Amino acid sequence: MWLFFTLATTLLWGAAELFYKKGSHEDAKYDHLRVCVMVGAVMGIHAVFTLLTSDVSYDPRNLIAYLPVSACYFLSMACSFFGIRFIEESLADPIENTAGAMCSLLCVIFLGETIAPMVWLAIGVIVVGVVGVSYTERSAEVNRSARLGKKLAAVAFLMPFCYALIDAVGSFLDIFFLEMETSPLIGITEENIELVANISYELTFAICGAILFVFMMCKRVPFELPKQKDKALAAVCETAGQLTYVYAMSGNGAIAAPILSSVCVVSLLLSRIFLKEKLTKRQYLFITIIIVGILMLAVLEGE
Repeated sequence: MWLFFTLATTLLWGAAELFYKKGSHEDAKYDHLRVCVMVGAVMGIHAVFTLLTSDVSYDPRNLIAYLPVSACYFLSMACSFFGIRFIEESLADPIENTAGAMCSLLCVIFLGETIAPMVWLAIGVIVVGVVGVSYTERSAEVNRSARLGKKLAAVAFLMPFCYALIDAVGSFLDIFFLEMETSPLIGITEENIELVANISYELTFAICGAILFVFMMCKRVPFELPKQKDKALAAVCETAGQLTYVYAMSGNGAIAAPILSSVCVVSLLLSRIFLKEKLTKRQYLFITIIIVGILMLAVLEGE
């Protein structure tokens, strides 16, 4: 069953990326906030459902205890939602998926961990791809600045990198929060620690989404629910993927991890098929290099 859940997670997260992009519009100033609200609503519903149907004893103080990690994950998602208003999903998603490589580097810098030579090679491949993609932004073929202006084009292109860095910090902090010996979470056991952390994250996202909703209402920003269908589908796919991810990794994690890392490939294909996104040949080349590096890293870390 773990293979089924692994494939389901990959497809769900790939579909989520597709709907995030489909529901985000360049000329809609607050669309990234609308996405945050919809994701927060779905995550909040799922968190409440989990609390009502599971036997986990949840201490509300964990909202504060887990806040450093939740904040990183929320901020990284917000950066992603802003970026995809202007950046092609097939370009943004591979860059965002370099978060794993960044987390590995943080472990080396701050924890003194050693990295095998082949892992360094995989990280090097990713760096080459990222530098190459960055270089293509200046080419006449892309010329994003002509459409958006230099400042907005630069900020938009930085968003996937911001996501990767902030998400990597969150994953790095999770090393401490998801270990019984170092976790500040309250009332946890080996069996429920990940569930408690996920509930805390989902409730935090729900609270942030509610705050943003109130902010938009105060600014008189339209929020017609029927028009948020794509955003709602993205939120459902994202949350469902989180649920199946737990079961996917409970089986053969060494094989599941590389498959899950291919979500950026699924996202790229879906974007090409359904959104008709088309990048330059050089962009495709460097994105392929990034994906190869990500898959190498996933395989090596799963060994």
